Amino acid sequence: MTQHFDALEIRSADQRAADLAQALPAQIARAKQAPAYADALAEVDPQAITGPGALAALPVLRKTDLTRAQAERPPFGGYTVKPARHFAHVFQSPGPIYEPGGTDHDWWRMGRFLHAAGVGPGDIVQNCFGYHLTPAGMIFENGARAVGAAVLPAGTGQTELQVTAARDVGCTAYAGTPDYLKVILDKAEEMGVALGFTRAVVGGGALFPSLRQDYADRGIACLQCYATADLGNIAYESPAMEGLIVDEHVIVEIVTPGTGTPVAPGEVGEVVVTSLNPDYPLIRFATGDLSAVMPGTSPCGRTNMRIKGWMGRADQTTKIKGMFVRPEQVAQLVARHDEIVKARVIATRQGEMDAMTVRIEAAGGDDARFARSVAELLKLKGAVEVVAPGSLPRDGLVIEDQRSYD
Repeated sequence: MTQHFDALEIRSADQRAADLAQALPAQIARAKQAPAYADALAEVDPQAITGPGALAALPVLRKTDLTRAQAERPPFGGYTVKPARHFAHVFQSPGPIYEPGGTDHDWWRMGRFLHAAGVGPGDIVQNCFGYHLTPAGMIFENGARAVGAAVLPAGTGQTELQVTAARDVGCTAYAGTPDYLKVILDKAEEMGVALGFTRAVVGGGALFPSLRQDYADRGIACLQCYATADLGNIAYESPAMEGLIVDEHVIVEIVTPGTGTPVAPGEVGEVVVTSLNPDYPLIRFATGDLSAVMPGTSPCGRTNMRIKGWMGRADQTTKIKGMFVRPEQVAQLVARHDEIVKARVIATRQGEMDAMTVRIEAAGGDDARFARSVAELLKLKGAVEVVAPGSLPRDGLVIEDQRSYD
């Protein structure tokens, strides 16, 4: 197997930027053909959007926006460039929210990840992602086909049958959630069955170091990816196992939760993705996940941006004194006052009552004006503490709940 999936993975930074300057305007122009984007991007000149810096001026699309749009324009909310009947698949994820799917070569861009994990011709992948309604099973099947591997479409559950099938078919690779492989392996040991897995490609949950080591001790190299039903593969591990390498057909931004404003390099923020998929051109789609950009490039030779992986949820909506406080409200507070650099809401308990403190990074300003804005925008009164710029942690949190629920 060749070291890299294609030449895109090893481009220089200058070449990648030059290619993006061609691909991104074309994708924005294509997106404007979709009914929803014809409205949202009506005033946008595609030729002006040539890189992430220009992209940051466009509105963020949140899943709540997509759900609302799908209710008005079923099934895809007007965000696809062709009708549902022209896609190979239509999926339904919890919400409900609907996603299109294709069977073209590597439509979901999962082949790049499987190739990095060493899966290819001669392998039989036991695909334990679900095939019913949701797209995960087809996402990984499409990736396996892209690298020339055969697939056992095992789905979820019926562990004894999974063990028997893996033995009889001669499966060499596992695809599924990180923890279900251990269930299969433990059941195989209980049944006295030897399995031939040597590689595992996982997603949809946390791959804890102890679990990865358990697989390594059994002779199975396990790598993980970061993918969503809407976007397909976003980033993936290589054997170097230093962060997740961003896929070549998406643009990833890390922004302050509740806003579309990029954070400083290395800071934790919400993952916002623009897809170059021509059929489903999601522009600045907010995943709701937190991560951060890693400096440098991977030792494996792949040169694209790396992110640290999943670091929590950006939707930090918290109920305080019976009222929901949302990251968007904190962003409005920062935007209202030029003096404010950053703000953080902290929920605590004082006796048997909720309490709210708002810490504000500001070089000067009127504390009383800040307090009035807090009450007006957050719909709650609380203590306001003004601290020097740089004092608040750069961990992606804008709402911190310190209350104990034990």
